[in-house]
Amino acid sequence: MITTAPEERRRHPDSMPPRAIRRAQLRQIVPLADTTIYEMERRGEFPRRFALTRRCVVWDLAEVETWLAERKRDGEAGIQDRAPAPDVHDRKIRPVKNR
Repeated sequence: MITTAPEERRRHPDSMPPRAIRRAQLRQIVPLADTTIYEMERRGEFPRRFALTRRCVVWDLAEVETWLAERKRDGEAGIQDRAPAPDVHDRKIRPVKNR
């Protein structure tokens, strides 16, 4: 039996196959609702899932981590799109009164 040194058993990061994660693991990494993820995916703003089988879809972990790093960088640079603040005067329940 031939044994190899631990250094020889390690793979170079470029030669490693992509690691696929399922929806539950994705939800632990990205705290967004499923519908939000699907809508962002449809618009091309989130990494696309792919089917392993007819009933199992997964995401590439490296793509998700890259997406997170880009979002973090954009947030720190102040160029991330944010939703406008809601107009509290348009609320139907407990509207704010003008003084």
